[in-house]
Amino acid sequence: MATQNRVGPKRLVVGAHYGLRDWLAQRITAVVMAVYTVILLFWFFGAHNFSYEGWAGIFATQWMKLATFVALLCLFYHAWVGIRDIWMDYVKPMSLRLLLQVLTILWLIGCAGYAAQILWRV
Repeated sequence: MATQNRVGPKRLVVGAHYGLRDWLAQRITAVVMAVYTVILLFWFFGAHNFSYEGWAGIFATQWMKLATFVALLCLFYHAWVGIRDIWMDYVKPMSLRLLLQVLTILWLIGCAGYAAQILWRV
């Protein structure tokens, strides 16, 4: 009895674990932001001076500036993955999708630069 080889529809395989990197990035950046929020809440509720000087004092230390900047970078990357997926899922014309992605990247880079400027001014 001869064995027949059945050939199904060809599928484009883009790589093993497609989407795993983005899924993992979303989870890791969310954890970093959650830990930062807990640290910030600890500092806020432990503060005795609820004025601008007290608030600026929290961010005066170098480690808090660095932690804040890392949390903001995580926020920007988290936003990039989410917004990029929205553009890819719902914007069908390739040229419009590319334009929106480029504008999103430029906006997020601008936000990161502005955040660094604000943090290291304190």
